[in-house]
Amino acid sequence: MPYYQLSDSDTRFPDPQLAESDGLIAVGGDLNPERLINAYASGIFPWYSEDQPILWFSPNPRLILYPQKFKLSDSLRRIVKSKKFSIKMDTRFEEVIRSCSKAPRPDQDGTWITEDMVQAYIKLHKMGIAHSFEAYQKDSLVGGLYGISLGNAFFGESMFHSVANASKVAFHALVTFCNQNNFSFIDAQVPTEHLKSLGAEEVSRELFLELLDQCLGNKTKQGSWSHSAIET
Repeated sequence: MPYYQLSDSDTRFPDPQLAESDGLIAVGGDLNPERLINAYASGIFPWYSEDQPILWFSPNPRLILYPQKFKLSDSLRRIVKSKKFSIKMDTRFEEVIRSCSKAPRPDQDGTWITEDMVQAYIKLHKMGIAHSFEAYQKDSLVGGLYGISLGNAFFGESMFHSVANASKVAFHALVTFCNQNNFSFIDAQVPTEHLKSLGAEEVSRELFLELLDQCLGNKTKQGSWSHSAIET
């Protein structure tokens, strides 16, 4: 099935159910905030390398985590309780996304978080749509993750760590926040064994879109989350 060529002026997306077998649904367009928000609201996200045009995907199956089904291991529970790391939100978003762009990925050359992507998500952060969860040791940022929030869904994008377990503690903070604020699911996009071990599960694209539609009926928790409390 052919993919769709997006225009620069029309920010709408085709039906994600028409995606190719690898999830590719469209090519081109730009990364302006309106288009990115429309993409996530349609179950679509950008994923491409520096030497490629902008590629838009809606994979089938989709990996999601229902926050209440998160599997907290005994080892991670001990690390969280030890207070080895402190957690903040939305205080150093740009540093988080740039650190994610530099993090080594197994079996992957380079990064898909291009400079254009960095700038685009910084704009979404300033709009109160993109958020970061940050793990610190004293005043040093040593791990974190970022993603998009629409309705009561959180779309995870990437994470990094410079100290062992820091990103895991940041992810635990995200799950805790989602549980405390009645988020329906965390979108993990494509299946990985690590996230499955934490309780994430594969769902069909059709079910994902149904769940997403329900989530978008809820008010987006827009704005900075820097003063929100996480009860661990």
